[in-house]
Amino acid sequence: MRLSHKTPVSILQAGKFTHLRESQDAASPAKPVLDGRAWTQILARYRQPSNGRGIVEIAITVVPLAALWALAWLTLDIGYWLALPIAIAAGAFLVRLFAIQHDCSHGSFFRHKLANDWIGRVLSVATLTPYGVWRRTHATHHAFTGNLDRRGLGDVGILTVEEYRARSFWGRLTYRLYRHPLVMFGVGPAYLFFLQHRLPVGLMRNGWKPWISTMTTNVAIGAIATLLIWLIGIKAFLLVHLPVMLLAASAGVWLFYVQHQFEHTTWADNDEWKPHDAALHGSSYYDLPAFLHWFTANIGVHHVHHLCSRIPYYRLPRVLQDHPELRNVGRLTLLQSFRCVNLALWDETQRRLVSFREARASR
Repeated sequence: MRLSHKTPVSILQAGKFTHLRESQDAASPAKPVLDGRAWTQILARYRQPSNGRGIVEIAITVVPLAALWALAWLTLDIGYWLALPIAIAAGAFLVRLFAIQHDCSHGSFFRHKLANDWIGRVLSVATLTPYGVWRRTHATHHAFTGNLDRRGLGDVGILTVEEYRARSFWGRLTYRLYRHPLVMFGVGPAYLFFLQHRLPVGLMRNGWKPWISTMTTNVAIGAIATLLIWLIGIKAFLLVHLPVMLLAASAGVWLFYVQHQFEHTTWADNDEWKPHDAALHGSSYYDLPAFLHWFTANIGVHHVHHLCSRIPYYRLPRVLQDHPELRNVGRLTLLQSFRCVNLALWDETQRRLVSFREARASR
């Protein structure tokens, strides 16, 4: 049978196109879905990027970002009550700019690797993220999503219940502080983008390339910051740019968090781990309002992205349109996502994320 992008998945009956897994959401009826490996073949046809569309996407992100940044500066004399909301709006466009850089790191934004890499490097100066280092650690995250034996690089740190119990008092306290919302979504993002990204953390012993990526990014950031401070003054620069960066950093960490830290995500030891199924069932479909999907460049369609990271973000809605059954896999609404904040430990017995309170009660 010849498959097209509109072939209903439910009629695929042969061989590996078999319904192998049911939804783990106990609150809704079980919904059969294809296994992850079968989906990768179905989704491959959406991979081809458009250079023209890529240029347009950059333009409609960079131009408003620059205009809002300048407007926030110009309105400082009127009052910070006006400048601050404008700076926050600029931060939303910076989130979108990071998403473009993210697609470049996957080679999915332009047709040619050279264009992806150089656009990604230029954008990384605005996002305070060394492109080469982040591309490598993020590739590791994609390669080993849901693998308990390969945690730690490019991930939000997580412990199993037993690992947490085996820690000393100070070890448990440190982990609880790390997972606290004020740290995870407040202090943590600021530390990550302003300090941690200034060194090739995780790749410091991997030769000179990570250092070149980091230090050239630092030099470019320093040069642009110095120029802006010389033009408008350090006070105006900080009043405008700090809110832009802090909002974008916190929003970025939040998105990354809810895309993998939801109750019925998937983790497994290396012997049981299946990469395609981990991509499909270990990543959420963050079903946001339409305007938030636009500002986040559809990164909420994360289960599809993990199955086929070469799909440009502007083609992800078409995937859901053609294959609506994917809307039922790992779906989280905006309201539901707030409940993920309390989930902090992987319970290997129940095979789901649990809160500290649930882990204590189960003991």
